[in-house]
Amino acid sequence: MKIEVGTPGHREYLVHVPPALGKQRFRAGRPARPLPVVLALHGGADNMTGFEKKSGFDALADDHGFLAVYPDGFAFTWNAGDCCAPARLAHIDDVGFLRRLIDHLTAIGLADPKRVYVTGFSNGGGMAYRFACEAAGKVAAIGVVSAALAMSCHPGRPVPVMIWHGTADHNVPFNGGGHRDFNDRRPFPPVSRAVDFWRRADRLPALRTAEDGGCRSTGRGDGGAEVVLCVVKGGGHQWPSDASGRLWDFFAAHYRM
Repeated sequence: MKIEVGTPGHREYLVHVPPALGKQRFRAGRPARPLPVVLALHGGADNMTGFEKKSGFDALADDHGFLAVYPDGFAFTWNAGDCCAPARLAHIDDVGFLRRLIDHLTAIGLADPKRVYVTGFSNGGGMAYRFACEAAGKVAAIGVVSAALAMSCHPGRPVPVMIWHGTADHNVPFNGGGHRDFNDRRPFPPVSRAVDFWRRADRLPALRTAEDGGCRSTGRGDGGAEVVLCVVKGGGHQWPSDASGRLWDFFAAHYRM
């Protein structure tokens, strides 16, 4: 599908609609109960169709009754702040694109504005961070896989965050390193920077020591936000096989107040 974003040309996205939508009652052409929506952002050098296949969100959407939406980046990339070309060099307004897409899906009655979730892999994960930093009022929670928080961030409200990262990721190293872009030799910050930032922003304690399948949580704060870190020991720069299901469980437990 296509959407106009106020600039020359248009942007594209895929929508997977679960069977649950067809079982609902409709009023004036709109479902009586708008659905949760997961915006899934592909990594660099990938696109919406590739990530639809890799992430496995379609099957989860059918089982749990949410919209799985796959926006397409600009020239296979997202402008995630300090990464990545060519979207970054072209100053593409990807925050504006995702805002318009969310507004469109809610305006036509498909998406519940209190249950909008954004997740992404690598460059798409960085874009999920940027969207939460600049448009926190639009999301109920985010999920980030194999990405770094490599930008200034000033979220307007507490945001629940789930982070997945492999300890053997050589593209975006777990402990920091590598290069942010082909013309930016600064290293990526470590995963701990993102965890600590969101803990402070959400006013949460340190991660608990007890682990659940490699995942540790701060627990919920007064506003319902929490930060979860899932460490994949020996994992590389890839989407873990169990990430999508765990991400949906995390998303389903949070809604925007």
